[in-house]
Amino acid sequence: MLFNDYKTLSFERRQRILAITLNRPARLNAINGVMHEELSRVFVDASRDTASDVVMLTGAGTAFCAGGDIDWMQGMIDEPASFEATAREGKQIIYSLLDCEKPIVAKLNGHATGLGATMALFCDVVFAAESAKIGDPHVSVGLVAGDGGAVIWPQLIGYLRAKEHLMTGDLMSAVEAARIGLINHAVPPADLDGRVDQFVDRLAAGAIKAIRWSKMSANIGLKQLAHSIMDASLAYEAMSNLTRDHQEAVSAFREKRSPVFSGQ
Repeated sequence: MLFNDYKTLSFERRQRILAITLNRPARLNAINGVMHEELSRVFVDASRDTASDVVMLTGAGTAFCAGGDIDWMQGMIDEPASFEATAREGKQIIYSLLDCEKPIVAKLNGHATGLGATMALFCDVVFAAESAKIGDPHVSVGLVAGDGGAVIWPQLIGYLRAKEHLMTGDLMSAVEAARIGLINHAVPPADLDGRVDQFVDRLAAGAIKAIRWSKMSANIGLKQLAHSIMDASLAYEAMSNLTRDHQEAVSAFREKRSPVFSGQ
């Protein structure tokens, strides 16, 4: 991998394990246009990386990923045509996560929301600090959860629970997420690094081809679902990008007030 090709992601190698870190800690690793484009190709590059067998995904600082950067959202409101590239990249992020043969382990060192939550849930195993929260609050900013949440949440916790969380945008604790099967493990923050290292080391020491192909077999159904849903869900999100409610939510966030939605 050419690590210098990335500005918002950082990398570290430990034996045959490649750690990818979302690296905008001052913004809680919120995703802007640059990071979104980089995420659309990093898992392809990681898949091709001959020096690693296992990938670990985490965030720098106190959060895993706070979802979309508010300034980036305003930019897409001002220039709606730019959402075409966002939608294309959005599909590439999800498809490349599913197509990467190497096991990808998510380490949620802090909150994971929006696309941050979606990326984590499309990984193969998810560990989270008990202090972390996870959720998909697209609707809180007047957007459709079109970038993969509508695909993965129902598969993990069922349609009724998934729709409740996608329609309200409520966050849940990592402990609750583990209890209902949304993630694998919620562990004390002090134990998180050790637990994840122990697990990725176990994978790296295993029969790696059998592990890879077991992952790919399990992902067949998810890939079929993603390809059948993503175009429509992203089209709905593009439509919601044009609504007054979305602009109101973005303006309210910037003005540090609660949004007043009109249904427009």
